[in-house]
Amino acid sequence: MTGHATILGQTSPQNNPQQKEVAPDAPDAIQVPSGEEVVLFVHASGAQIYSCKAAAGDRFSWTLKGPEAELRDRNDKVIGQHSAGPTWKLKDGSEVTGKTAAQVDSLDSDSIPWLLVKVASNSGKGSLAKVTTIQRVHTKGGKPPAEGCDAAHNDAESKSSYTADYYFYAPGK
Repeated sequence: MTGHATILGQTSPQNNPQQKEVAPDAPDAIQVPSGEEVVLFVHASGAQIYSCKAAAGDRFSWTLKGPEAELRDRNDKVIGQHSAGPTWKLKDGSEVTGKTAAQVDSLDSDSIPWLLVKVASNSGKGSLAKVTTIQRVHTKGGKPPAEGCDAAHNDAESKSSYTADYYFYAPGK
């Protein structure tokens, strides 16, 4: 037998909705508190939006305005949106906003950092209702432009395409 190996009894969450998501392999700096379990995985695809703003002295720099991304489940079905706040809003009516608690550089130097986000507020009764922590991992792209932000471009916007995986955690039962 060559090429393919099948391990009996193993299925992916998309093939067996009863199977729990497994937390990603992430650096210690963005580890989730013990006792929390993954309740939802989504893949985000969209843009990080930057605005050219005056910084210290006469310098200008790209400042993150916020993300604008679609959230997809493991079956590639759009289940929500990610926007400034940062906010994650699902079609089931649940929503969370968060605040970055820690970050580590992406394994890809051309990509935005991996994050540990603490939830600041929840609303709705859906999948995000009890979420307390979020991890952003496996980022691709999303960094601000290397140039083009100066006095002549004050308040200009730039969109940088990105993808990332988000894992949502809630206290275990």
